[in-house]
Amino acid sequence: MINSNIISISPKVQEAIEHNKPVVALESTIISHGMPYPKNVETAINVENMVEANGAVPATIAIIKGVPTVGISHEQINYLGEKGLKVAKASRRDIPVLMTKREDGATTVAATMLIANLAGIKVFATGGIGGVHRGAEKTMDISADLEELAHTNVAVICAGAKSILDLGLTMEYLETKGVPVIGYKTDTLPAFYTCSSKFKVNYRMDTPLEIAKTILAKDRLGISGATLITNPIESQYAMDESIISKAIDDACREAERLSISGKEITPFLLDKVQKLTDGKSLESNIQLVYNNVKLGAQIASELCKINMI
Repeated sequence: MINSNIISISPKVQEAIEHNKPVVALESTIISHGMPYPKNVETAINVENMVEANGAVPATIAIIKGVPTVGISHEQINYLGEKGLKVAKASRRDIPVLMTKREDGATTVAATMLIANLAGIKVFATGGIGGVHRGAEKTMDISADLEELAHTNVAVICAGAKSILDLGLTMEYLETKGVPVIGYKTDTLPAFYTCSSKFKVNYRMDTPLEIAKTILAKDRLGISGATLITNPIESQYAMDESIISKAIDDACREAERLSISGKEITPFLLDKVQKLTDGKSLESNIQLVYNNVKLGAQIASELCKINMI
C-alpha cells in the first residue's frame, strides 16, 4: 500500500480494501466538468448510492487542495460541483503539479485509474473513455486514457468510447496496446449515447462472474494493463442515432471553426451536443453512468468472492 502521506484514503474505503470487500472507483471530472451545478452533485451522490445498493463501497477520487483523495466526502463532492470549471481537469501529467501547488483537481479516466491502482482498487466505473479524436491523423489528438489503459491494472467499465471520437481508430489503438475490449451482453462496441456501433468488440461475456474470472486470470499471469468492459446504455435511454450523429458532426465543425483542441475539446463538444439535443444527451449520459456503476459493483463483488477461493 502506498504511503498514507502521499494519498488520502477514507476509513471506509481503506477498511474495505484491507478486508477484501468490493470497492468501485469513480472519477470526479464528471462532477466539475461534466454537467452544471447542482445536477452534477445530485448525480455524483446518486452514483455513490447505486454502488452501495449493489453491494460495493464507492470511492470517488479527486485531488483536494493538492492531496490525491480516494473516497471524497459528500461535502467535498458539493465543493467540486459548485466550483465547477474553476477546478483543474487533472490527467496523469497534472497530478504532481497540483500536489506541489496544493490545488484542486477533478480526475479524468487516466488519473482516476492511476490513483485507484495506487490505493489497491481493482474496479473503476465511468461514463465513457477518451480515445482517438476525429482528425487525429493531422492533430495527433489522442487521449491519455488510452495509454493509461495500456499499462495500469484496473478494470474499467464504460459505455464505450465517447461517440464524439473516432471509434475505429480508438479500437485500433487499444488492439495495438493489447487491451482486451469485452462487450457485456453485446457483440458490438457501444457508442456512448447509442447501444451499438459498426465495430466489433474482442469478446462477448454475459455475466459479471465471467468478467471477474478474466480479470483475475490476467492479474495472475502478471499481464499489465486494463481490462475494458463496454456496457451498452439501456435502450430506453439511448439517443436516436441520426439525431445524435448530426449533433456531434455539427459540434465538431463548430470546434474546428473556433480552433478548440487539446483538453478543452471534450467538454466543449459534450456541452455543444447537450445544447443541440435540448438536454436529451445529458440525460442519456447520466443514465449510462448509473448503468455502468451497477455493473461495476457486481463485477467487484464477484472478484472479491473468487479471490477468497
